[in-house]
Amino acid sequence: MILKRFLLLASFIFSGVLYSQANVTLTLPVVTLMDIEPAGSITLKFTAPTEAGNPLTNPTPDTSKWINYTSAITSGGLTRRITAAVNGTTLIPGVNIRLQAAAASGAGGGTLGTPSAQVTLTNTPITIISGIGGAYTGNGTNNGHRLSISLTPSTYANLQAQTNTTLTIVYTITE
Repeated sequence: MILKRFLLLASFIFSGVLYSQANVTLTLPVVTLMDIEPAGSITLKFTAPTEAGNPLTNPTPDTSKWINYTSAITSGGLTRRITAAVNGTTLIPGVNIRLQAAAASGAGGGTLGTPSAQVTLTNTPITIISGIGGAYTGNGTNNGHRLSISLTPSTYANLQAQTNTTLTIVYTITE
């Protein structure tokens, strides 16, 4: 009986000697990163009709661009959104520039954003993706939100012949 108590007491003492702890300090920074992949320009061209009385043929929408982002928000912080606008004051008279972001796909995870319906771009930023929380989309093409950019006539009376008119679409991620 005394031996059992001695062994029990020794095991408690011995186990206390093996027990230790360490404090770990963790830092998770606020992260807000976004880019468009792949880099480079796109070209969209209307096709003139071959028969009098017919309308212009709209260019095929470009779907080669993807939005990638990484987001880490503060505890209780606001979700993020991505807006798009045409840079500068010059729009093409009589032409609508339309943009649609698709649902996120690819290698990402977390609280990925929700795309809005198709929008017509102006010089005023308009939300194209909202509700981005702590998330990442994966990098490069086939990751994130695929963009569809298209042109359509808005008012034929305002159309003016244009050659190689360059417009810049500015994308911004914000709270």
